Amino acid sequence: MTADRVLLDTGPLVALLHASDRHHGPCRDLFASIRGLLVSTEAVLTEAMHLLSRIPGGHQSCLEFFVRGGAILVPATRESLARCKELMAQYADVPMDYADATLVVLAEVTGLQDVFTLDRRGFETYRFGKRGAFRLLPS
Repeated sequence: MTADRVLLDTGPLVALLHASDRHHGPCRDLFASIRGLLVSTEAVLTEAMHLLSRIPGGHQSCLEFFVRGGAILVPATRESLARCKELMAQYADVPMDYADATLVVLAEVTGLQDVFTLDRRGFETYRFGKRGAFRLLPS
C-alpha cells in the first residue's frame, strides 16, 4: 500500500500488539504493507492502552509502539476538542466515541481519508470536510 499517511484507529492497534486477537494476522499484514506514516491521536493511544492492560505487558508494548515511531501522535487542541464535542453530538445515534471523533477531526484538519480501522459501521457513516468519505483499511 502506498498512501503517504494513514489514520490509525484503536482496533487495529490492539490487534497488531496482541497476537491472540482474531484480527492480528490481517492487521499485521496490512501494517507491513503500509509505506507511509501512521497518524493517530492521544485518545486512540489511551483507549488502546486500556484495552491492552489486561494482557501482560500490553500497555507497555502500546507505549513502546509510539516511542519507536510506529505511528505519529497528534495532540488535541482547544479547537479540536470543541469540534469533537460537535461531532459526538452529530453522530450520537451511531454512536461516535471520543477516539473516533479525534480521528475525524484529524481528517478534517489534514485531509487524510485512509483509515486503518476495524470499526466499519462508524467510519462508513462518518464524514469529514465537505462530505468526505473515508477509505477503510483493510478494505
